[in-house]
Amino acid sequence: MYLRTNIFAAFTMLSCSVAFAQQRDGMETLKLDDMSAFKTQAGNWQIVGDVVIDRTVDVHHEDAAPAAETGKKKKGKKEEVVAAAPQAVRFTAGKGILLNLNDNTKKDNLVTNFEHGDIELSLEVMLPKGSNSGLYLQGRYEVQLFDSWGAKSAKYSDIGGIYRNWENEPGKIYLGKAPLSNPSKAPGLWQTLKISFRAPKFDTNGKKIANARFVSVELNGVKIHDNVEVPLPTGGPVENNETAKGPIMIQGDHGAVAFRNVRYKLMKEGAAAVSDVAFKAYKGNFKAVSEFATAKPVKTGTSPSLTCDVLDDENGYGIVYTGKVTVPTDGKYTFRLGYTGGVVFTVNDETLVDVQRPDAGGWNEGSVTLKAGSYPFVIANFKDASWMPPRLGLTVQTDGTYPVTLNAYNSFPPDDEPTTPILIAVGSQPKLLRAFINFDGRRSKRLTHTIGVGEPGGINYVYDLGSGNLAAVWRGDFVDATPMWHDRGDGSFRPLGAVQYLFIGQPLAFLPNANDAFPETANEYRSKGYTVDPATGRPVFKFLYKGLEVSDKVYPEDNERILTHEVTIKDRGTQTGLYYKLAEGSSILSLPDGSYAIDDKQYYVKPTGQATIREVGGKKELVVPVTGNTVKYSVIW
Repeated sequence: MYLRTNIFAAFTMLSCSVAFAQQRDGMETLKLDDMSAFKTQAGNWQIVGDVVIDRTVDVHHEDAAPAAETGKKKKGKKEEVVAAAPQAVRFTAGKGILLNLNDNTKKDNLVTNFEHGDIELSLEVMLPKGSNSGLYLQGRYEVQLFDSWGAKSAKYSDIGGIYRNWENEPGKIYLGKAPLSNPSKAPGLWQTLKISFRAPKFDTNGKKIANARFVSVELNGVKIHDNVEVPLPTGGPVENNETAKGPIMIQGDHGAVAFRNVRYKLMKEGAAAVSDVAFKAYKGNFKAVSEFATAKPVKTGTSPSLTCDVLDDENGYGIVYTGKVTVPTDGKYTFRLGYTGGVVFTVNDETLVDVQRPDAGGWNEGSVTLKAGSYPFVIANFKDASWMPPRLGLTVQTDGTYPVTLNAYNSFPPDDEPTTPILIAVGSQPKLLRAFINFDGRRSKRLTHTIGVGEPGGINYVYDLGSGNLAAVWRGDFVDATPMWHDRGDGSFRPLGAVQYLFIGQPLAFLPNANDAFPETANEYRSKGYTVDPATGRPVFKFLYKGLEVSDKVYPEDNERILTHEVTIKDRGTQTGLYYKLAEGSSILSLPDGSYAIDDKQYYVKPTGQATIREVGGKKELVVPVTGNTVKYSVIW
């Protein structure tokens, strides 16, 4: 039973990822070439080409610099020179980024020309330190935008929170909804926000019959809201009423904010259906549909719905389902089929799924263009894998409609994940866990000699013992060890939270010259494991490289908002040409405070001392020459 549930849980997770990919198909991009997509405003909003934010400048609490004195000074008194206050936001001309810089006279909210009901929305947002804004769906339901970096416990007023209103009359009060967690990034970094929103619904007389609902809100890849109803407008709406459609509104009077890659899809309910479902069931250990499709069935019948519950046996069977699928309008329809075993699926004689393995399973999809009407479908499903339960699920959607479930509930229950997840928490001392990890979530980039380290304060990292490298960092809960420990497992864990992946490879190397690439494989690197510092409980990693003895430690600083990486080399000697790679990415930007924004402002690295930006193999790298016995830098995200 354990193996059955483990594999089926994997199918369920696969179905979720496919469903999310589908939702992104067909999304429109809000063009940010000019301000034509928005209503006229006072001028605090503009289109620019790039934005750089000084993460150290607090836009809400900075004191105005005193004005420099003018005129002649009294004799004997030195003239005082007052430096200008640092700027929080710098920008360059161009296209693609929407920027708000409000002041006392220009502080309008920004309202789109288009209106929406149900919508899927994704965007990237950047905030200065201490800044505050808000994104209003239909101009009435606010998702808070706030610099919440490092907040231990998220509130409705933190980034991603559903804001409250300020009504006092009973029945009109809404107190908001706090996010489930706080995966926010540091000021000046791009953050991703994805929203699935259902508008309120009204009957023919205009009476509201369903509240507005945030089906899901994701911040930096972490779900922070799940099916949250909002019964009333939140504070500061475009109008204090509820309607079937309304514009997107962005708050412009509280603080600077920038947006890019704004994409959306206007949604509506689907109306497809199946009918005339009949089946023929066969018994046997079949390896392909051809082995039973023309044999004599052991059972035949009809069903009011599509269901796998037609035989008492749970294994060693083949079933052929036939019926009609009716679609209401002309268009391209995407069918998703969930199953255990093997399957062949056709619609109107066009094959959409063909998996001829008795121990297969998962979710597959195919698309077909249909005119409004009814079309025949055939599903041939067979299974010879006793560890998997019978499952059959079918959904259909177009680019602009939500998926319609065409199977019976018990044939593939939603959220059917019978395996209880094995979540590893951190106690009062750092937690260490050896495991594999899929770098950047990709199985093709699996690291097999890694150790996850969780701090009691909720800041975590993955260290690659195979190359002596800090590979990933995140804040929040530690790891999900289900894929490693459940049943036979696959040796890997999943970090919990918004993970910032850094880079793969050996960071310390002797190079013939400063422009040569670092070695792709750590052939001359030898891990010596780690010891545990008895004072802190933290690991100190040890390795050898070309005669050098190296110790390596990682620890939190700045109220556990950043991780500092300190590499110490014993008996450094006089050999030259030793370099350390601190970061790599598509771009690296030097900032006034001595830090560097990495990979198009995804995270910061702040070294002790000067570093060099170079380009190797089409990537930017941040490199320091190792002239002493220590390399030290901090990762800020």
